[in-house]
Amino acid sequence: MGTWEGLLTGLSFALQPGVLIYCLLGVLLGTFVGVLPGIGAMAAISLLLPITYYISAEAALIMLAGVYYGAQYGGAVASILMRLPGTPQSAVTALDGYPMAREGRAGPALFAAMVSSFAGSIIGIVVLVMLAGWLSRIAVAFGAADYAAMMVLGLVAASTIGSAKPAKGFAMIVLGMLLGCIGTDVNSGAMRYTFGQTELLDGVNLVALAMGLFGVAEVIGNVRDPERQAVARRIGFRQLAPTRDDLKRMAFPTLRGSGLGSFFGALPGTGSTLSSFLSYAMERRIARRPDRFGQGAIEGVAGPEAANNSASITAFVPTLTLGIPGDPIMALMLGALVIHGVQPGPMMLDARPEMFWGLVASFGIGNLLLLILNLPLIGIWVALLRIPFRWLYPAILIFICLGVYSVRGLTYDIVSVAVIGLAGYLLALARFSPALLLLGFVLGPLIETNVRRALLISRGDPMVFIERPISAAFVVAIACLLVLSAVQVVQRRRKGVPVD
Repeated sequence: MGTWEGLLTGLSFALQPGVLIYCLLGVLLGTFVGVLPGIGAMAAISLLLPITYYISAEAALIMLAGVYYGAQYGGAVASILMRLPGTPQSAVTALDGYPMAREGRAGPALFAAMVSSFAGSIIGIVVLVMLAGWLSRIAVAFGAADYAAMMVLGLVAASTIGSAKPAKGFAMIVLGMLLGCIGTDVNSGAMRYTFGQTELLDGVNLVALAMGLFGVAEVIGNVRDPERQAVARRIGFRQLAPTRDDLKRMAFPTLRGSGLGSFFGALPGTGSTLSSFLSYAMERRIARRPDRFGQGAIEGVAGPEAANNSASITAFVPTLTLGIPGDPIMALMLGALVIHGVQPGPMMLDARPEMFWGLVASFGIGNLLLLILNLPLIGIWVALLRIPFRWLYPAILIFICLGVYSVRGLTYDIVSVAVIGLAGYLLALARFSPALLLLGFVLGPLIETNVRRALLISRGDPMVFIERPISAAFVVAIACLLVLSAVQVVQRRRKGVPVD
């Protein structure tokens, strides 16, 4: 079946009334759980899995996929308005989205998030349709050494990009990686840094870490100003719509983020979280004024949102064509297929073309529904900021506790999010970046796993990282970034500018 024939077949299937209802249900539920801090698509998809027994495999996959990419849209709302990442991918959106909301520009921030998310999804669909076979072959070419070098490059770039204090950036990266080491070693079974606490055997809860660093720390930081209002009492359309300058600034970051997310989403084992962080790092690196980032730069919203949404679409490439899930949510998708007796793999396009092309068509329909539903809601979301903060903060803390507790059902996580929040507040006072800590936490275990795998394959020979052309290119880029950062530090010292 050719591409155009497959698309027409998939579109005719996805436009059936019964399938449309499941698609709409999926995107609505995804948006809702994305807005609620800490719940996330994983919990929603897990709860919906038993329901899929009673519907067709195609409709089940379309509904679960709608929950997945719908949560990407909803996750940006809580990040921008309250600095509470609804999903791990949207944590980076809070870095510039929340400062925009505090400046009274929550409407343009939400508009940028919605439109760039839609654009990223559409570009991801185009990439999925046109390059699915090619991307799957490229993905197979990536080995463990390539993944490890690529992720180290991401960490080095993030800690040196546009920063006058790279030492603090490296410190946060290392601290995040150390936190990522906590728990049971998957290879030896040894307990690392648990200090006898059984609750730490599975490691530090990612949701608790993100909520503490971005949510609780923000509440502590603003508790002395309970009457502060972020937006005006009356909000007109002009205040919600972005300016021409905003549209100009977000256009190219959206395209770059979409391309980055489309590529990394197709790589097995990466997921959309990595894409959003790398997009933010890239935008900050190439910006003429990197100091604007973290202060309300609309590029810091558009790029990551486009990246994580395009990655959430192309993440289906390795899942469907190779049977390799890119993240835990994709593993659930894989489980849903297995429940229905569908075997993902290279032959799926030939064996179940209606499922593959129907899913691709539903991506476009679902994202259009999300844009239509969410743009009119921007005014309602912004109106939340009219609530006095003395009432809003207790509600935020309740949502944080509920979200954290819902992940593992442990009161230990509620205590840990409070401790992390206090630590995050102290780090913010000392002008350390919590985003870098979170990035190190997410990528650290992945780097360790791939370094071990590469050394195991090469029988302990570290030269494997420079013998492979892909990893060697990443290693050269890492070296160039380190040299460039060192040169910049020396230049600042000669000019008498403090670097620490």
